[in-house]
Amino acid sequence: MVCVTLPSHIALEGKKRVRAAGDLPVYAMVGNPNCGKTTLFNALTGLRQKVGNYPGVTVEKKEGEAYSQHGRPMKIIDLPGSYSLAARSPDEGVLRDVLLGRRADTPAPHRIICVVDASNLERNLYLVHQILDLGRPVIVVLNMMDVAIGSGQRIDPTKLEAALGVPVIPCEAIRGKGVVALRLAMSRADLPLARHRWDVPGPIAPAVAELQASLVQTDGRAPLVARAEALLLLTDIDTLRVEGSTTLSPQTHAVLAQWRQRWAREKMDWSGTLIRARYEAISRLCAGVINRTRDLGPSWSDRIDRVLVHSVWGWLFFALVMAALFLSIFILAEGPMGWIDTRITDLGGWVKASLPAGDLQDLLVNGVIGGVGGILVFLPQILILFFFVGLLESTGYMARAAFMMDWPMSKVGLHGKSFIPLLGSYACAIPGIMATRTIENAKDRLVTILVAPLMSCSARLPVYLLMIATLLPKNEVSTPTKIGIMFLMYLVGTVGAFGFAWLFKRTLFKSAPPLMIMELPPYQAPRWKEIARQMVERAWLFLKNAGTIILAISMVLWFLTTFPKHPDPKVGVDVQIAHSLAGRAGHLLEPVIKPLGFDWRIGISLVTSFAAREVFVSSLGVIFGVELKSDDPAPLRVALQAARWPNGAILFTPLVCFNLMIFYVFAMQCMSTVAVVKRETNSWRWPLFQIGYMTGSAWLICLVVYQTGRALGF
Repeated sequence: MVCVTLPSHIALEGKKRVRAAGDLPVYAMVGNPNCGKTTLFNALTGLRQKVGNYPGVTVEKKEGEAYSQHGRPMKIIDLPGSYSLAARSPDEGVLRDVLLGRRADTPAPHRIICVVDASNLERNLYLVHQILDLGRPVIVVLNMMDVAIGSGQRIDPTKLEAALGVPVIPCEAIRGKGVVALRLAMSRADLPLARHRWDVPGPIAPAVAELQASLVQTDGRAPLVARAEALLLLTDIDTLRVEGSTTLSPQTHAVLAQWRQRWAREKMDWSGTLIRARYEAISRLCAGVINRTRDLGPSWSDRIDRVLVHSVWGWLFFALVMAALFLSIFILAEGPMGWIDTRITDLGGWVKASLPAGDLQDLLVNGVIGGVGGILVFLPQILILFFFVGLLESTGYMARAAFMMDWPMSKVGLHGKSFIPLLGSYACAIPGIMATRTIENAKDRLVTILVAPLMSCSARLPVYLLMIATLLPKNEVSTPTKIGIMFLMYLVGTVGAFGFAWLFKRTLFKSAPPLMIMELPPYQAPRWKEIARQMVERAWLFLKNAGTIILAISMVLWFLTTFPKHPDPKVGVDVQIAHSLAGRAGHLLEPVIKPLGFDWRIGISLVTSFAAREVFVSSLGVIFGVELKSDDPAPLRVALQAARWPNGAILFTPLVCFNLMIFYVFAMQCMSTVAVVKRETNSWRWPLFQIGYMTGSAWLICLVVYQTGRALGF
């Protein structure tokens, strides 16, 4: 065994770097998931935060400004939670690369705050142990001290501070205890560097030294950072590379490959050996600072879990929670959505009355207000969804929900964490896709994104209601019949989503069956301020990220339905649309969609409804000369039932109406979703693939349904 300590001249060099860093010290805040890191970050920064994404990767970048006890500003970067620096997801890859100085867009922080769950000290210290190797000033925050005491543990912060050589601050972030002491520690001009010692196994020490030398010479790393990265490379295959981060030099890869080949010949488990050595050092450290006062037996969280994750009662409670979430998204959002829709309509009317008739008025009313307004209507659903998600996360139940659903989801190759995004997609696929960020495996996350739009969202409801009213010959549609057909559409979409997930996981994204290793955090009271903050942040990101692309596409669609102008300016709107680029596209599209039972007028509506599915109803109203003054589809239903093919055959037969609903179940038909998928995947490749596979499957399924129905006499 070789005992490794920090050379004194390197430690002094590190201190000089911090002093010369400038007037605004930068702190990185790190910690395990569920350690209270975000709560502490919010307590330090308050409203002085900005949220975005790291360039080149969809990982949230949260920065805030705090002030020392002397009023000096300090910058804090809240890095993604992780159990170690060995990256297994894009979030963890960003954490690793920022701390190692691999990202040009985010310089390596001057100082690091390690937030630790005091009730699980030994497990949390693994990440701290790796970070101390970096040779940067570190402050350790022992959060959840009350939980540790309640579990029968007495932790001595003074002994831990003496052992690590860095400030250790006991804290209860949720109650604000310890925040002042942390500010005082952060205010210190000079923070001591770590004095921790741990034994690197002798057979591995030469590899660490050689890798360290290569990282210093060819990759430009500082000596201490190079040593820490060398240790990390020997415990991490280092195959996860995040876009926007620098890669290792070929020379370093060659050194690493040589040592791995040597150890493979010698059948040496170098990774396990290093991990065990680090945990042995942590165990010795914990033995001197933790005093277990009593054995309390199962915690109250464990006792609650006996019911909430029970094989019977757990599923019953889970069903009640999901029903409440599902119904709230539709019922509670109905009023605010109607209010927003009315305000948008009023704004369009005001613009229409204020400007003279012409292209500018039409662009603002139908292109800008109509396009962007179509997405603003869904903001209440998004807020309600994130309220429930925040509530379930802050109480600790979200982890239980994912745990409960892991087994059934794994049957189609999805992860248990895919369930919540898919459930949220029933309201709107956009927040559902944004919620996939909690899925660590990149392939599982991408599959979930690709199938989420197949879950029947609320935007399909106007189409379903109109087609149900049209396909039935009676003037009144009974509620049970309407509910039955609607349920069938939701069922078809759900089966389609799981079917394509199964197909993708066995073809394009073939990988080993997903294993879900998840910590079940203790139950806690809801943190209402954090939930409200999360709702505001997510809503703003939704509007900012999706809104710009939606505006651009809305204006393009307006242009397609407006130009070229008909030679006779007195023609009706339906004739002008038929003459426009969109109308011509409808005529060109008719040979493709005619085998599905659709004509060019339906084709135009399909083209325009790409802006938003519900636009299909208003497009049909314009084309068939019906002014929709309310949500009552009766006038339009009568017009559709009277529509004919040129040979006099009925256009909207029950089979065609049913087929149109099937088409809207499977086809993308939502530019808002396309914009968000592009944003979440950082590429046009996957949204274009999504449009292709969904539209292609919609066409193929509708072809089979229509031709089979015709053969059977419908």
